[in-house]
Amino acid sequence: MAEADGGRLTTHVLDTATGRPAAGLPIDLYRIRGSERTFVKTAVTNSDGRCDAPLLQGDAFVVGEYELVFGAGNYLRRQGVALSDPPFLDQIPIRFGLAENKHYHVPLLLSPYGYSTYRGS
Repeated sequence: MAEADGGRLTTHVLDTATGRPAAGLPIDLYRIRGSERTFVKTAVTNSDGRCDAPLLQGDAFVVGEYELVFGAGNYLRRQGVALSDPPFLDQIPIRFGLAENKHYHVPLLLSPYGYSTYRGS
């Protein structure tokens, strides 16, 4: 798990039910080491559905395993979506690995009853 120079982690959230960026969606980032899960930071998406700065970059970018937890339930409620109790999607965790000193982009395509992700650019 060596430190990487110049790597960065970004994300982007699109609300596929409305066809718009998901603004104001909270995202928690965790570092995973074996069975240990360590909180790194919280970010909130801007009006373009992106974070204002990379989630990791420079000295903070370290290869290894991470998890993004997207606060979908809170976002959907603020959009006026009637959710069940408990909601079908509330917290969406996406666990992934950063294996090299590169740009990793982990987007989320979100609707009240489904989501998808991929390694973007």
